Amino acid sequence: MSRVKALIRRPGPRLAEGLVTHISRTAVDTGLALRQWEAYARTLRAHGWETVEVPAADDCPDAVFVEDTVVMFRNVALIARPGAPSRRPETAAVEAELVALGCSVNRVREPGTLDGGDVLKAGDTVYVGRGGRTNADGVRQLRAAFEPLGARVVAVPVQRVLHLKSAVTALPDATVIGYGPLVDTPSLFPRFLPVPEESGGHVVLLGEGKLLLAASAPRTAELLADLGHTPVPVDISEFEKLEGCVTCLSVRVRDLRT
Repeated sequence: MSRVKALIRRPGPRLAEGLVTHISRTAVDTGLALRQWEAYARTLRAHGWETVEVPAADDCPDAVFVEDTVVMFRNVALIARPGAPSRRPETAAVEAELVALGCSVNRVREPGTLDGGDVLKAGDTVYVGRGGRTNADGVRQLRAAFEPLGARVVAVPVQRVLHLKSAVTALPDATVIGYGPLVDTPSLFPRFLPVPEESGGHVVLLGEGKLLLAASAPRTAELLADLGHTPVPVDISEFEKLEGCVTCLSVRVRDLRT
């Protein structure tokens, strides 16, 4: 059995109605989006990840962005309470899949709100974005869930983008990368590497030095390759129109006990 799994969720027929907050709405080609999602899932599998498809939520336009429903730390899942009320029905099926995988489950409770896209792990440091979708009580509940497990939780202000991980992600050595104009306080990160494109600030660690990133960031791919990484580009143009990125489309579960 694979020790690395990725939860994914098929885009629904209402995808084009998804929320946008920091960009202008443009037309989404739902047929192309489905093909891009299928290619994204194939890419994960090609690099050793077993994909687990959460049942579709066709009444929830944003459900494809499954990362926002949960935060993983080791074998513990903290089920989110999304800041947008329309997204809260997305969490139940994700919780059921994680229970079936053997994860321990906690939940963010009212009045806390927390979106998974606001949480960035770099080693044992857990950065949590305090902004539009995640409130102070959500940050408090994340601390309570993960600090006893050895996490160091650092709150980060987020104002310029939807989620913390809309601005920054981390390389395997815990260097944080991001597009400078969208990062509120880069000095909060011990090592920060600016990248030349907005979408270049989003990478998924596939293992063995391979980094999944958007095809819309070719100069960033060149920079990362020059630093010894192996970029793995995927086209997610239709999801980028909805403020989505490569991290949003899956929940990576690395520490299952099998």
